[in-house]
Amino acid sequence: MIEVIIYLSSGLFLGWSLGANDAANIFGTAVGSKMVKFSTAALIMTVFVILGSVVSGAGASHTLGALGQVGTLPAAFVVAFAAAVAVSWMTKLSLPVSTSHSIVGGIIGWNLYSGYATDLSVLREIVGAWIFSPVLSAFFAVVLYFAFRKWLNNARVHLLHLDFYTRWGLLVVGAFGAYSLGANNIANVMGVFTGIMEIPAYNLSIFSFSGAQQLFLLGGIAISVGVVTYSKRVMLTVGSNIMDISPIGAFIVVLASSTTLFVFASAGLKDFLMMLGLPSFPLVPVSSSQAVVGAVLGLGLAKGGRNINFKLLGKIGVGWVLTPITAAVISFFLLFFMQNVFIRSVV
Repeated sequence: MIEVIIYLSSGLFLGWSLGANDAANIFGTAVGSKMVKFSTAALIMTVFVILGSVVSGAGASHTLGALGQVGTLPAAFVVAFAAAVAVSWMTKLSLPVSTSHSIVGGIIGWNLYSGYATDLSVLREIVGAWIFSPVLSAFFAVVLYFAFRKWLNNARVHLLHLDFYTRWGLLVVGAFGAYSLGANNIANVMGVFTGIMEIPAYNLSIFSFSGAQQLFLLGGIAISVGVVTYSKRVMLTVGSNIMDISPIGAFIVVLASSTTLFVFASAGLKDFLMMLGLPSFPLVPVSSSQAVVGAVLGLGLAKGGRNINFKLLGKIGVGWVLTPITAAVISFFLLFFMQNVFIRSVV
């Protein structure tokens, strides 16, 4: 039992890193624009990211499983630990990077060490979603900006009422974003463990928690701890340093990025689109960092491209590229030590 807890600790460490970095971006613009207090944002994130993880967290985990079938607990420990170290390093640099990038890098590191062939079609699907998600988020932000501008020009809302509506709107879409983040990104935190550990279902009088949901609950709690303890620094990088954002702009960015996360997390939406014969989005863990940065950039372009900190955007882009490479390298070398020094099977 103690050994199992030790192995799971790397997933919890990764969850903490996600909370400190990725999850903070849901409320980054709201906190950066001083419309929502950090303490309020952290509380809402804590509740809804756990709900999203437990209720809707299963979908995206299947994609990661198809990328690389990590088969032992020591190997899963190393993959999650390598991903967490990569994200923590980038967080230390105040860069909003992605646990989605890092866990994929960790899995590929395991594939290279074990000789397991990486499914290139699955990898293309994941990378394609990474590329498309910030573009989609920017598109949503542009559409929302012009829609809200038209509404404000016609509605003649009093400034005090507008301030009130904006604050509550930020809280509502932040809760929606936190739920979507938990549903989409919990696969990064606990996905490598769900196919290995056989945990019996826990039955209550009304609800039944599967073994995977119990792991997702632990991961959701770890994410929440990361939000509370270490996320404020990255919130301010996203919320105020890329460009100056008004309160309404903050609302647009949060809604656009949250909608993007939901699109890649909702099995119900995917089934609905397929039923209508329409193209659907893959259930892939995408980056909340990329989504929110894409939304901020889209908002800036809708306003004419003024005041965007392109130098910082370039630095963030470098972080996105380095994260999976760093995680893959760390994973490969740590697997060697786990196999040959600690004499634990990783294949």
